Parts: sequence; C-alpha cells; structure tokens
Amino acid sequence: MKSRPKVLIIVGPTSSGKSALAVELARKFDGEIISADSRQVYKKLDIGTGKITASEMKGISHHLLSIVSPKKIFTAHDFVEKGHVLIKEITARGKLPIIAGGTGFYIDALVGRIILPNVPANEKLRTRLLKKTAGQLYSFLEKKDPRRAKTIDPNNKRRLIRALEIIAAIGRVPKNADARHPHFDALWIGIRHPLKKLERKITARLRTRIKQGMIEEGRKLHASGLSYKRMFNLGLEYRALSLYLQGKITRSQMFDELNRDIRNYAKKQMMYWARNDSIRWFDPKMERGIVSCVRAWLQG
Repeated sequence: MKSRPKVLIIVGPTSSGKSALAVELARKFDGEIISADSRQVYKKLDIGTGKITASEMKGISHHLLSIVSPKKIFTAHDFVEKGHVLIKEITARGKLPIIAGGTGFYIDALVGRIILPNVPANEKLRTRLLKKTAGQLYSFLEKKDPRRAKTIDPNNKRRLIRALEIIAAIGRVPKNADARHPHFDALWIGIRHPLKKLERKITARLRTRIKQGMIEEGRKLHASGLSYKRMFNLGLEYRALSLYLQGKITRSQMFDELNRDIRNYAKKQMMYWARNDSIRWFDPKMERGIVSCVRAWLQG
C-alpha cells in the first residue's frame, strides 16, 4: 500500500501566533509553508489581513500568498486544487509541507475532512441573493440547513450565498467526509491562549495595523479600482474600512466595531476547530513540546 504524504497542519484563532510558529517549525524540519487564509491569497490585502512580511518569513518559502487580484473571487475549490499540486511538489523536493492558517473550511477541504460538492454557479440565484443583507441570508441558511449555519461566518455574504446555492441544487451542504480515509498522514497542531489574553492580543494587533497604515491601504485599494462593495464583501477589516472611507462610520466606531467583530471571529474559529479531535492543542510558549511532538510523528 502506497504511503500517504506527511503534512503538518497548524491551526488556531486569529492573533494566536500561527505564522511565527510555522516559520520556526519549517526551519527546524526543512519545510515549506502553504498559507490557508481565504483573504491573504489576494494581492495588496497586506496590513488588513496581517499578512506575513518578507523579513518575518526568515527565508522560508511561502505559498498561496498574494496570488490573485482582490477584484476576482478565489474559492475553496481553487485552494484545494492549488494546494494538492503544492503538496505534491514540496514532497517531491524532499521537504515537509506545512499548512498554516485560520480558514478551517479550506484546510478541511484540502485534507479530505469535508466534501466540496460539484455544483455549478447559479447566476440567476446569485443575482437575487446578492440583493439580500448578510443577516437575511444567514436566516435563510438557518432554516434550510441549521448544521451548516453553525459553522459559517454570518457576515460573509459570498460563503452564505454559495451555501444556499448548494442547498438549492442538492438539498443541503454535504456532511464531513469519512475521516478514516484522509488524503494525507497529517499531524494537527493547535495554538490557543486563554480568552482574555487572546482578546488583549487582538486589540493590540488592531492598533498596530492602524498605525502601520491599514486605512491608507484601503484608500489605495479603492483608488486602484476596488469598489467599496467588493471591499465590504472581503469582510472584517475591509468591511469596516469600506464603511469608514465612505463616511458612514467614524474612525472610533470603526475601531470599536472591528475589535468586537475580530474577537467574535476568533471565538467562532475555536468553535469550528473544537469539532476536530485530531488537533493537539498547545500554548505557544510550549515550543519545545511542539517540536518533540513533530519529531516523534516524523520518525513514526
């Protein structure tokens, strides 16, 4: 029987330190990193998404960062297709593929924990649903598929519409695939902090992003042709930026709403990962324990 490729997966909520840990483990175990972030794939969405910088990469190869225009749509299907190719190429180079990011749906789809149904786009339905608010779409989804509603970002119109599109075609979003037959020999490492500490880190990180020029980044994106509507639909930081830049909220309101929304997003991420009992959770200070865990897995 052909052995499955080994893949190291690092997950956790936003601001938990996934990127830095991935770099350190890549340096120790000769790895390359595949980013699993649904917004960091977009070019020029750098400060708002907290995209790792060249200096922070410390010479480690990173993939699926800044590969598509924010005017275009990058889907989970796109991520899975490119991710499979990258894992094959990285493994062929004799290196360890390390998947790190906070978009759990993308990671689960890549490793085979969930099924991505082959449902074509329904432009007529999409046009109708685009006229609805995120709240209305979420209410529709709760009625039609409560299970999927519990695992989706209620403010992400694109994902809400896609879920409703799938339901319209086949009745409901498929359940998780049979985890007994995953695509890879994967080690799941989770990073988590006590809630109050994580909330403080989120607030501090948001202040840093604003000081680094997040608002100016939004202005440049719009000046380059990105509509406020598209910026809003990119979610979280860019949703708030689109409202602020249009004068619909004040700078103070933008900060307060973002701080609240990012904290809620972090909680939702943890709820999502709680369903995966393969994850071995660590405090980020326990790097020695994490290294030992990875080494034992690689030698097994």
